[in-house]
Amino acid sequence: MKRLNWGMIGGGEGSQIGPAHRLGAQADGNFILAAGALDHDATKGRAYAQRLGVATDRAYGDWREMLEGERNRDDKVDLVTVATPNSTHFEITKAFLEAGFNVLCEKPMTMTVQEGEEIVKVAKATGKICAVNYCYSAYPMVREMRQMVRTGQLGKVRLIVTNFSHGHHGDATDADNPRVRWRYDPAMAGVSGQFADCGIHALHMASFIAGDEVRTLSADFASTIASRELEDDAMVNFRMEGGAVGRLWTSSVAIGRQHGFDIQVFGETGGVRWRSEDPNQIFYTPVGARTQIIEKGENGLSDEAQRLSRVAIAHPEGFPLAVANIYVDLAASIRGETRDGLPTAADGLRSMAAVHQAVASAKSGGAWVDARPPMFR
Repeated sequence: MKRLNWGMIGGGEGSQIGPAHRLGAQADGNFILAAGALDHDATKGRAYAQRLGVATDRAYGDWREMLEGERNRDDKVDLVTVATPNSTHFEITKAFLEAGFNVLCEKPMTMTVQEGEEIVKVAKATGKICAVNYCYSAYPMVREMRQMVRTGQLGKVRLIVTNFSHGHHGDATDADNPRVRWRYDPAMAGVSGQFADCGIHALHMASFIAGDEVRTLSADFASTIASRELEDDAMVNFRMEGGAVGRLWTSSVAIGRQHGFDIQVFGETGGVRWRSEDPNQIFYTPVGARTQIIEKGENGLSDEAQRLSRVAIAHPEGFPLAVANIYVDLAASIRGETRDGLPTAADGLRSMAAVHQAVASAKSGGAWVDARPPMFR
């Protein structure tokens, strides 16, 4: 099958997320990196793109140059990944969608709810794919958990407890590190720091596994390092449309925790849990019975878990291959197939609404608020 042309904006040399996208997009032979505007420094961006194999005339200085250069090509890119700072996501994503390109945007998709609603409308009007990189939902064993909920193996979901808490921003003397500082700067990150950075991954995962949406929430935010304007720790309680209760903790100052993303789903007849640092396993406990360890790659898993597993049982599949699974489903969708589970602009919008409402709740002493975007109420 012919490979699809792929273009990337941002994610240049030294980027945290760039390598995961380049590994993921090209892992299965679906995409080839054909174009890029990889750095805010045009010279560095062009040079790095060429070192990655991009032709000179498609190694662009910025995203506007890339848009003009690609829009009329017979071999224009089939997909554009937006991996730039948060404040630029809306403008770039909207421009490429309107020009007829499929887009994968890093999270958060936009800075405001209004921008998110506009992206949803533009994607619908153009008929183009707008996906958001909630890649943790593409781990095989997360898909297995989702299938367990769907098939009633846990009974009706009662409670979800999820954390995305690490300690890598816990050193106050590192406050001026540019890779850290922007995350707590409203001009770059928006209205929220840690919750918008990591917490929305956990919130999306809760909805994804439960097959339900967050209706209301109550939040408590803290900036534990005085120089930070935005929160570096947050506790969010939420309730879902179907009645399930949720508890979410996210932090960047939990020294001793590494990646720190885990989720537990408790139903009427059983519970199941997963953590990103041991992604090959889920722990399932039927009511009144012993806990079972279910391994990636073993017999009897759901079709989704099997489809997205690449290596034999006992061999780890990490973060880049979870990203790769997003690109697998994107490639299939671009080719006209149906893929259930690809995070869309609607998911990005729901996350942004939850961020803004969590900020409002925290400022109001934890008042319960409607977490839904206006267009979905």
